[in-house]
Amino acid sequence: MATGPREEERVVPSGDALAVIDAHGILTGWSEGARRLTGYTAADVTGRPAADLVAGDPRTAWRELRASGAAVVAVRHRDGRRPELALRLSPLLGERRAYVVTAAPDDAGRELGVLAFQQSSVAMTVFDTGQRYLRMNDASVATMGEPEATFLHRYFLDTVEDSELSRDFLRHLELVVETGRPVHYEFWTRSPLRRREHAWTIEMWPLRNPADELLGVGLTAFDSSDQHRARQRLAMLNEAAAGIGTRLDVARTARELAELVVPRLADFASVDLLDSVLQGDEPTVGPVDADVELRRVAHHSLTAGVPEAAIGLGAADVYPPYSPPARALATGLPVLARTGDPDLDRWFGLHAARSAKLRDSETHDLALMAVPLMARGTTLGVAVFVRLLTPEKPDVFDDDDASLARELASRAAVCVDNARRYTRERTTALALQRSLLPQTMAGQAAVEFASRYLPALSQAGVGGDWFDVIPLSGTRVALVVGDVVGHGLHASVTMGRLRTAVWTLADVDLPPDELLTHLDDLVGHLGTDESGEAGEIGATCLYAVYDPVSRRCTLAAAGHPPPVVLYPDGRVEVIEVSAGPMLGVGGLPFEATELELPEGAVLALYTDGLVEARDLDLDTGTAALCTALGVPADSLEEVCDTVLDSLLPETPGDDVALLVARTRALDAEQVAVWDLPADPAVVATARKHVTDRLTRWGIDEAAFVTELVVSELVTNAIRYGGEPIQLRLIRDRTLICEVSDASSTSPHLRRARTFDEGGRGLLLVAQLTDRWGTRPTGMGKTIWAEQALPPTL
Repeated sequence: MATGPREEERVVPSGDALAVIDAHGILTGWSEGARRLTGYTAADVTGRPAADLVAGDPRTAWRELRASGAAVVAVRHRDGRRPELALRLSPLLGERRAYVVTAAPDDAGRELGVLAFQQSSVAMTVFDTGQRYLRMNDASVATMGEPEATFLHRYFLDTVEDSELSRDFLRHLELVVETGRPVHYEFWTRSPLRRREHAWTIEMWPLRNPADELLGVGLTAFDSSDQHRARQRLAMLNEAAAGIGTRLDVARTARELAELVVPRLADFASVDLLDSVLQGDEPTVGPVDADVELRRVAHHSLTAGVPEAAIGLGAADVYPPYSPPARALATGLPVLARTGDPDLDRWFGLHAARSAKLRDSETHDLALMAVPLMARGTTLGVAVFVRLLTPEKPDVFDDDDASLARELASRAAVCVDNARRYTRERTTALALQRSLLPQTMAGQAAVEFASRYLPALSQAGVGGDWFDVIPLSGTRVALVVGDVVGHGLHASVTMGRLRTAVWTLADVDLPPDELLTHLDDLVGHLGTDESGEAGEIGATCLYAVYDPVSRRCTLAAAGHPPPVVLYPDGRVEVIEVSAGPMLGVGGLPFEATELELPEGAVLALYTDGLVEARDLDLDTGTAALCTALGVPADSLEEVCDTVLDSLLPETPGDDVALLVARTRALDAEQVAVWDLPADPAVVATARKHVTDRLTRWGIDEAAFVTELVVSELVTNAIRYGGEPIQLRLIRDRTLICEVSDASSTSPHLRRARTFDEGGRGLLLVAQLTDRWGTRPTGMGKTIWAEQALPPTL
């Protein structure tokens, strides 16, 4: 019995992609359409398991087909590709269990891929290997501002302006073709439609066919402007933290703010402050809600000469309540405006100079932002930022700009307030320092002197440098210079206390080394707090005593730089003294140095700020001082000026005290000395010596008082002191009588009772002379009395 075609063959039309699978998963039928779709002929696949053609997991695909009757499955193409096919499963009717599978390309997935490319929010472009456009999606077309047809099949450089940016873009396209590797980079550009700068993140990658042949270059351009501006904003804030407030100077801080925002945020910037801020006073607390007068402290512009400025530096202007700066101060918030706003136009119209500046500018349209400067609840001033609007730069200030400006202004305001507080403290400390320093110093018989004090101009503030010229008995003089460690009010107050202590100890007429020992103890006590813990007070000091009679100078130092002496013959030498410990160290001795100074020698005492002012070491600075001191000068004032000009920079970083003294000498005719035995009978002889000398000097009118003084002092020396006894008479600007003896016990005044036989001598001396006192000597003591010369002389 003849049989017809098998059932499987009857249900496999040649034009459709059909396959027949038996109950064991073996392919038993294969159509011509299936061959065209997969590349395999019927002979290649029949009799083989269908699972061999599945690219993925065949069991998963089979379960999905049986469950729903349809699935999208990746299959193995003969050429190695793995296309996804939409499969449908239908059971065959008959005695044997079998299935018919129909297949078709997954056009839905392909269509979605095309739509995804075309409708992506990211600009996507396809170039061939010759850098010609092949495809552009909608976002790319919008970015370029022209229809896709304008670019298709055209060379990239033919579609853009020739620029470094375009050539760099082309080099990256060529690099992908040359290396076959993807590239990633960022750049800035300006959109022709939006006229704003944008940051773009570019990805380029090679496009290949299944044979691994390079067909073109795919490109995506992501607009990363927001992220880039955020990074720029953070970088600007970081720069503000480091670049604003570099010094505690109000004007400099304002200038740093203006220079920071131009040109990145504005074309012109100005900073106006209240006068109280510039003077260091306490400014207004809270917002300002009335006509406010502000003073221009800083401004900066893209254009040299700052032509936009209607107010000069240092000039003041009154801002009406409706003006943007005044509104910003009243509300405490940034105020944005542009020409055309009624309040802004009204303000400009009120100020002739501002109106003229706007008329003279290339553009008559501008955007303005006023930002208040407030710190710690106090109003300091206002910063004004201006953009000149043009078709190329039409962007006005927005909320992001205001937020950034507010943060910058806030940081600057804190720095301005810190500088204001520093100015106030420095002014107070300087006033205190100057009040504690010598205001006027009377001329001395022993020396001619000149001095300078320069406060530090650095952020460290006023220090504790001081100097003094203290008259001593016997026409001697003490020259003092010192430096308290530290700066500010504390250093100034400590300096005042030490200066007072030196005057007190000098009045006792202690030798220099003993005086520094007592001063060291005092500093130790000052540096001890209530709990007994040692503090951090320290100071250096140099104390010198010069005697014009003996022409001897005795010096002692406590951690202080040595003095320099200019001899009359032009030699300049550094006096070798024992530096000694700093005051406050305690427990260490001080050594005195004695030398003879000829008449006319110039002694220079100074603080370390002079010789270390140029970041030089002490030896180099001292050598420079010696050179400057040796420059010929007509006066000591000129010597001071020469030294300071030679050694100091324009802004010294530390306080500087300089004291120069030219020595004088008393000739033998002005001094008379007699050695006396310890015999009461010698008192009459001493009176005669004195009377004869006063007659010789032509001042007989002083004889009566001087005889009484000599009688009392010599009598006391004989009765209570002992040999050797010496009487010395000195005639200079005053008449000085001195009696020395071997006793170290100092006399003191007491009130004698009615029937006392003694006790009235020193009281009589004190009443008859201008001043009297006692000083220790190496062998005992000296009692001295000083009286004015007769007025006829």
